[in-house]
Amino acid sequence: MRSTQVNNAVIWKGVQLMSNAIISGFLCIFVFFAIFSRSVWAEDMQFTNPIVQQRADPWVYRHTDGYYYFSATVPEYDRIELRRAATIQELGTAEPTVVWRKHATGAMGAHIWAPEIHFINGKWYIYFAAGSAEAIWNIRIYVLENASANPLEGTWEEKGQLQTNWESFALDATTFEHNGARYLVWAQKDPKICGNTNLYIAAMCNPWTISGAQVMLSKPEYPWEQILFWVNEGPAVIKKHGKIFLSYSASGTDANYCLGLLTASETSNLLDATSWSKSPASVFKMSRETSQYGPGHNCFTVSPDGTEDILVYHARNYEKISGDPLNDPNRHTRAQKLNGNSDGTPNFGILVADGKTP
Repeated sequence: MRSTQVNNAVIWKGVQLMSNAIISGFLCIFVFFAIFSRSVWAEDMQFTNPIVQQRADPWVYRHTDGYYYFSATVPEYDRIELRRAATIQELGTAEPTVVWRKHATGAMGAHIWAPEIHFINGKWYIYFAAGSAEAIWNIRIYVLENASANPLEGTWEEKGQLQTNWESFALDATTFEHNGARYLVWAQKDPKICGNTNLYIAAMCNPWTISGAQVMLSKPEYPWEQILFWVNEGPAVIKKHGKIFLSYSASGTDANYCLGLLTASETSNLLDATSWSKSPASVFKMSRETSQYGPGHNCFTVSPDGTEDILVYHARNYEKISGDPLNDPNRHTRAQKLNGNSDGTPNFGILVADGKTP
């Protein structure tokens, strides 16, 4: 009897030791994967710039399938390309797919600029600007639609011109959703206002139609917005800490191109211009220290785990340009981590140098 008790005690002790070993093993595996995941995410937050050579007006969207989708202006201004990759860095080596080309005649025949890809209500949409083949500066906003699960496949249907409240030079449309409502923000010339383009917002009744009156949010009023041209354009939206931040680009597309910032409370009426406040100084501009010039037409995206914000933009690595800046192809797509200030506002920092980000 005592022998049986001893044997049972030995067996029970062995079971305990085995259980402890298994639990310890699982803990080690868990810790390993936690550290490994954080290491991978940390690597994904460090970039080697430029990300994509000769691609201006970059737009990067991280979809629910885990891929980053990329669109941008090509130097020839004649087509729309899409790329996708598992990381932002890999967008630079991803094979571009041409999803649409300019028309030979008529509307959408020249200056194909700033395509943005969005996923809305189960379909893909691309917003872009284009001139007419016969009048290249008659630039307006147009929309494409694709019902395929993969936007690099399927058919892109032309939804036509996105009509604003009046006919004039218009470009750089972006869209965002807030509290169940969808909005469009874009740049447009008002013939009654001195300058080139102002920023406008309007509600949308579907992804290619605005509803109601468009409201001016900003016009070039500070000296840093009026170099070479009086321009507010390239809006991009990020929502953080109970506020909606709208960045935009100002001045001509040379070294002086820079970012401004508008801010509104998330509980305010976004169609009321008084809901928005404007930074009196540029928030992101050239840095001779890092040899980066003309940063602009940015967008915001997130790290693979969704916890960090990333700023994507274009810039050149030299200051002097010969001739029209629009004919200089070397606006390269770049990326860096977007930090925050103590009051919750975004801190754009300075432009990082070519090579690996800090």
